[in-house]
Amino acid sequence: MTTANDPWGRVDDDGTVYVRTAEGERVIGSWAAGSPEEALAFYRRKFASLETEVSLLEQRLTSTEIAPGQAASAVEKLRTHIAEASAIGDLDGLARRLDGLTKRVDERREEVKHARENAREAAKDIKERIVAEAERIAVEATHWKASGERMSQLLEEWKAAPHADRSVEAVLWKRLSAARNQFTKRRKAYFSNLEADREQVRQHKERLIAEAESMSGSTDWGNTARAYRDLMQEWKEAGRASREAENDLWKRFRGAQDKFFDARSEAFAARDAEFAGNAEVKEEILKEAQALLPVTDLKAARTRLRDVQERWEAAGMVPRDQRERLESGLRKVEDAVRKAEDAKWKRTNPEAVARAEDAVNQLKSGIADLEEKLAKAQQRGDDKAIRKNEEALTARREWLVEAEKTLNEFSG
Repeated sequence: MTTANDPWGRVDDDGTVYVRTAEGERVIGSWAAGSPEEALAFYRRKFASLETEVSLLEQRLTSTEIAPGQAASAVEKLRTHIAEASAIGDLDGLARRLDGLTKRVDERREEVKHARENAREAAKDIKERIVAEAERIAVEATHWKASGERMSQLLEEWKAAPHADRSVEAVLWKRLSAARNQFTKRRKAYFSNLEADREQVRQHKERLIAEAESMSGSTDWGNTARAYRDLMQEWKEAGRASREAENDLWKRFRGAQDKFFDARSEAFAARDAEFAGNAEVKEEILKEAQALLPVTDLKAARTRLRDVQERWEAAGMVPRDQRERLESGLRKVEDAVRKAEDAKWKRTNPEAVARAEDAVNQLKSGIADLEEKLAKAQQRGDDKAIRKNEEALTARREWLVEAEKTLNEFSG
């Protein structure tokens, strides 16, 4: 057999195969199945396979999130394979590439470490927020249903959150548990007190019902109706008993009131029937009163109005549904007569007449003075004084017109 050479190995004449490394030649096999060139080709392919494994690991470290420990294990495994490899090629070069991968694995390990630390810090922030909100709810909550639901949500958020350092998480979990326990105790205490308060309310309303039932047969319509209004106000201010008790209590309380007010309505209806005749009389009296308008003869109107008022009172009560209409109709006539009297008084009041005359005389005197000043300013050609006096004259003449109207009203 002839020999065959390669930059990274050789096959001697007895078929022994060598690989060359920085440490010298190393026997990697014996070849007798073919020519030396075929032997070299075979061992080169084995090297190519190793090189492919190194390249694939380089790609995984570059493009995927392979765990540092897994990557380091793969590097060491390949390093052993290369050191013992029966292959011809630059095995030292592959070893150097593995050295580079080892450095990259160390960098990845630091990156993962920092990422893990950041994640734990973020987890700590999340769980501190959860705990802080739970503690606030435990102290401040008054809307128990909504707060209880939020407490449950916070527990689920805690479970779904990433883990912080074990020591930190233990402290935070203790605080969260304490907050939940505090909230539960406060809620139980609230509802326990609420039940006691509701029992007091129930007893209070039982007393109100007893009082309402005791008055239900009264015929003192006015006083009893006011008493029922007071009871209703006290009922509203008393608060609420339990839902079941409240419905029954209200039914009994309302029933006592209805008994009284139904009886009053029946009595008023009967009375209104009796008052129907009185209403017809007042309708005719009202027509007489309305005929006094407009007031032209005040003296006669006063005399007739007094007669109307006397007969109106003598006519008696009218049905409730007509009372306001009739009374307001008479009040309008009475108001009109009163206004006519007031107007007459104003027209004949000596003091008011004197004040009106004085106002007119003062304005006329002032106008005369301003006219004299205006004439002098015109003679001097003093434009500023002319404008000033003209403006003052215009204002006072307008005031005089109004003052004379007032005086004429007194004269009328």
